[in-house]
Amino acid sequence: MNEIRNIFCVGRNYRLHAEELGNAVPTSPFLFSKPTHALVEANGQTITLPGNRGEVHYETELVLYIARPFEPGMKVEDVVNKMALGIDFTLRDVQNELKEKSHPWLKAKGFPNSAVLTSFHPFPGVEACRGTDFSLFKNGEQVQCGNISNMLFDMQTIIEFTAEHFGLGEGDIIYTGTPEGVGAVADGDKLELRWGEEVWGTFTVQLQK
Repeated sequence: MNEIRNIFCVGRNYRLHAEELGNAVPTSPFLFSKPTHALVEANGQTITLPGNRGEVHYETELVLYIARPFEPGMKVEDVVNKMALGIDFTLRDVQNELKEKSHPWLKAKGFPNSAVLTSFHPFPGVEACRGTDFSLFKNGEQVQCGNISNMLFDMQTIIEFTAEHFGLGEGDIIYTGTPEGVGAVADGDKLELRWGEEVWGTFTVQLQK
């Protein structure tokens, strides 16, 4: 896996996903981060997740790899050279408790193995990405399907916003948000991440008691 420095994640970037969780639709990009300890590659293995903290939800996303420091005026293709598919695993019950207390989400989003990534593939450009859907299959059944054309905030907006507020440099990655259809995983579930008809990553879930 490429060396990764910072993991930025865009929350509520698809209207139907925000609505399915009863969240307000944001009017500007809504970002959070994960520690690099959360990273794990989906290469056909078993991935262990905490099974004793309530439901663990999958959130499938397109992930951008930043190849050079962003400077004002740069376009997406100037800074992104690779992309992957990923899952932002979320401890949903923990997150709901934290939201009620107005506390940060890190405990619900940043646990080990919560940032699943496929291998990286060359970035074909924004317009080319619009022509292909990404999807998640659970035990052979499609449970999520998304297309970047449905993002509330497009790649250019996300990159500019991230760079302005947090800085953005080589080795950073951005999880760009999940479409509707998120749900809980069970012990033994087999998950498959697809770009169009291509399988980019697979793994089996093991819920640790």
